[in-house]
Parts: sequence; structure tokens; C-alpha cells
Amino acid sequence: MKQRKCMGHGGDWGVNHSLKVKALLSLPCGHPTPESPSLGHHPPFLQSPALSPVTAAFTSLLPGYLSWKLEPMEQHNQEFIKFPILPMERKMSLLKQDDQLAMTRIVKEGEEVKTEVTSFPWHSIAGFVSEAANLVLLRVMAWRQTVPSNARFLALDTEGKLCYSTYQALGSQTIQVGHQQVEVFIVEQTVHSEKGIPMSCQFYLLSDGHLAKRIQVGSPGCCMVTKVPILREEDDIEPRPVFEKKPLLWEEDMELYSRFMDRKEELRLSHSSYLRLHPEAQALISDFLLFLLLRQPADVVTFAAEYFGPFAKRHPPTPALRSSNRPSPFRALDLECIDGEEDQAGS
Repeated sequence: MKQRKCMGHGGDWGVNHSLKVKALLSLPCGHPTPESPSLGHHPPFLQSPALSPVTAAFTSLLPGYLSWKLEPMEQHNQEFIKFPILPMERKMSLLKQDDQLAMTRIVKEGEEVKTEVTSFPWHSIAGFVSEAANLVLLRVMAWRQTVPSNARFLALDTEGKLCYSTYQALGSQTIQVGHQQVEVFIVEQTVHSEKGIPMSCQFYLLSDGHLAKRIQVGSPGCCMVTKVPILREEDDIEPRPVFEKKPLLWEEDMELYSRFMDRKEELRLSHSSYLRLHPEAQALISDFLLFLLLRQPADVVTFAAEYFGPFAKRHPPTPALRSSNRPSPFRALDLECIDGEEDQAGS
């Protein structure tokens, strides 16, 4: 099996899966009678107590493109199994077209060919896991050696109908591949068809996610690689470098000091130009400094706020220079009382 991640198509995932193995089937000695048109179900055979192992060539190709959310952009799935009597082939293509997901299924059994074209609204396949996305999920599960609890996704059954699928971890096991003993992590995927019975497949995954063996529960055969692939070594995550903080002496750095002087001169020229174009600013500042020196308030900030307060449009006007006014020795007169006394005198 080969898988790769490519950064094309706007940062999408690219999955290229190819599997060529020998499928070992325990078939009866009589004449087999395959009846199922789909490779998802194993072909039933005549019951016979005498079983003999038969080897059939099995090929699976699965190029596809996924978004970062594992949404199918394009996928072409092809499976071919060459039985001694009747070869079978299944092709399924998925292609996103605007707000639709177009599906084309072609099933060939001997000389008989069946073709089906279906479209699904894009909003109806939220959480859908295609075959390509399933490979990515299985590889992640193998890397982490765990399966999320209650993992449930939309999927397609063998008839191309939407249903849901679940995942379950079956633990680790040592199996024989060629002349080597390898440790595998087993994940079982069950596709719950709405009409048929649930179909379960067990995936035996190597430590780096390579598929070593696949078994369909209830099938008389299994698919298994004949040679252990080159395993991808675990990445060594180096610790982040630690840089000690050093005092920045920019005065001693010729480049920083030169940039500072250039910026300083640039600001000086800009300020001089602005004051030259706006003489009223110079007069306003001079007037403020003159009042500041004459009043000499204890709180310069409050004095400045009250001085420039009348210039603000959003604030109500306040008496200018209120903080520098000394309190009056005379009692403040109440105007309402004065008006009342005048009214009584007039009456």
C-alpha cells in the first residue's frame, strides 16, 4: 500500500493507494457459484465439508483528493479480483460538482456490466467518510494506537446508498508476513446498511499505518501482503532551542544606531514642516505655556486638560483654568434666595 500527502489543489490532501496481494480463499472442491455482484460481499459457495485453499489475484487502486476537512473532492476506486472461474471488477468514482457529489458505479461480473449514476446534495453528506478519507483515518489511528470512542460517520454501503459506519479497536496482535513476525494494530469498521445486514472489515495496520491485512467478517478469504513494506520511522521531535535574553545595546550597534538617527531626523523635519504649515498650532502652544507659567498650578495635567477642554466638541464646556483659580473669601450667593427676597420686598 502506498499513501502520500501532496500540497496541491489549494492545500488539499492527496491520497494514492494501491494494493496488489494474493487473496487466499478456502473454497469447496465443487464448482463455485458466485452470486453477489459486489466485491464488498464475499461470493457464497455450495456447502461442502471438503475445503481446499484457492489463491485468487486481488488488485485495489484508490487515487483521490480530499480537503483539510476530509471532504471528497475527487476519488476513483477500482477493485479487481480474479477468481478461477469468474473474474469480478468494481469501479466507483466520486466527483464534487458545485453543490453536488456525483457518484458513478460500474460493476462487472464476467461479461455482465451494470452502471449506476447518482448525485447527493452537498449539505446532505456532512460527516461523510469516503474510501480515501477512511485510509487517512486508519493511518492516524495506527499512529496513535487508539480509536476515538463513539466514532460514527456517514459512509456508502455496497449498493452505493448512504448509511453510517462505526470504528472499534480490537487491540494489537503479532502476525506472520512472509518470513517476518510483525506487530499490528487491528481496527474494525462496520458499515450499517439500512436494508442489508451490517458489514464489518478488520484492518491490520503496521505501526506507521501501512495496511498489512484486511479481513471481511464472515468471508472465507482475506487479503494480505506477502512482503513487509519499508516502515516509516517515527519522527524525532527535537526540543525547541532556548535562547537566553541578552540586553539590547542599540547604541553600540551601528546599524540600529544609524536607523535611529535617520528616523529621528525624519521626525524632526516632519514636525518642523507641520508647524510651518500650521502657525496657529505654534500660537496655541505658546499661549498655553504662558498661562502655565503665570498660574503655576500644582497639577499640571489637570490644568492642561481644563485648558484644552473647550476645544473638544463632544465634552460640555467647562470654565477655563478652573483648577488655577484661588477660592473666593466671600460666601457664594444663592440666586434663588435673592430672587425670593426681591419678590417679598416688591409685594
